[in-house]
Amino acid sequence: MSESRISAWDRVLLARNPNRPHTLTFIRALCDEFVELHGDRLAGDDIALVGGLASFRGRTIVVLGHQKGESTRENLERNFGMPRPEGYRKAQRLMRHAEKFAVPLVTFIDTPGADPGLASEENGQAFAIAECIATMTALTTPTVAVVIGEGGSGGALAIGVADRVLMLENAIYSVASPEAAAAIIWKDAARAPDAAESMRVGADDLLAFGLIDEVIREQPPAHEDAMATIRATGDAIERCLLALDESHRRGVSGDRALLDARYTKYRQMGRWHERATSALREIVEVSTD
Repeated sequence: MSESRISAWDRVLLARNPNRPHTLTFIRALCDEFVELHGDRLAGDDIALVGGLASFRGRTIVVLGHQKGESTRENLERNFGMPRPEGYRKAQRLMRHAEKFAVPLVTFIDTPGADPGLASEENGQAFAIAECIATMTALTTPTVAVVIGEGGSGGALAIGVADRVLMLENAIYSVASPEAAAAIIWKDAARAPDAAESMRVGADDLLAFGLIDEVIREQPPAHEDAMATIRATGDAIERCLLALDESHRRGVSGDRALLDARYTKYRQMGRWHERATSALREIVEVSTD
């Protein structure tokens, strides 16, 4: 399928393809050793989010990410990659572990969103996500995030506030699913393809907006040749870590420089332009027809 023929909705379908490699596939292929750590030290262990210590191309890292299932049964066990508060508290614990031992943090994003169930809300889902985001913004160790499939809402952002954000060519990243956006705007979830187009959920659009730092090309799509995509992803992560090594030095000055650069990166997002204002006005006018 040529680049010009791939619509935003095509990207959504590709990102959701059940045969795309998931987080544990990436970790096991890219890392010589992986020791998974469990539990949030408060309520339990959530296997919709996995993480631990790993050896990546000669260096120790902490790695974590959303994990969907490889089968219907495993998807049910892993809640289709939608973490509960325990999962995000586990992620926060691993983030602090990376900082304590001065090793980089690498995250893999692949979730439709955080678990929306009543039990999760009662157990502090919003607080757990917010605390993850706050923790990532203040970490004094280099961080790299990779969107490998679906990047849905705060459930994705919780582990995505990194120094470098990479995205696979056929992944998506958005504030809500196209179906949810269509239901809100047009009261019709069937208009999800229109919503996907308007929301600019694809990697190239997000790169143009400055919301991500690099697009990792899939030739062919990841579900057809997982290892080719995984190797390209490993190369991109290594490049980012080496670049961050150059700018980050041990001690107060190095930590300050890292935090300042991260702060500047995210403060620059969402800058308003008249052209963007006109485009938004057109979308609103169409949505109210």
